[in-house]
Amino acid sequence: MNRVYVCNCFGVTEEQVKKHAEGGACTPRQIASASKAGTDCGSCVRRIQSLLGRGACPRRELVEQGRAALTAVAPEPEFAATALDEAA
Repeated sequence: MNRVYVCNCFGVTEEQVKKHAEGGACTPRQIASASKAGTDCGSCVRRIQSLLGRGACPRRELVEQGRAALTAVAPEPEFAATALDEAA
């Protein structure tokens, strides 16, 4: 298997970055949270940016539509209250 490393500091591969992106990570910061890539020397951040490109990103699409990205993924208030009641 031919591994192409994006982050040599933490041994993160292109394949791993792409999997995190498929899982919803849209920015280098989100990739860093998921894999630590880009958090040491920082030389891989531009490579991560190029792998992410300007492809589909649910949060980015919401912002471009003028909608708040965080409120769109928050649970409905009635569901959240029900979940809290059930947990208590």
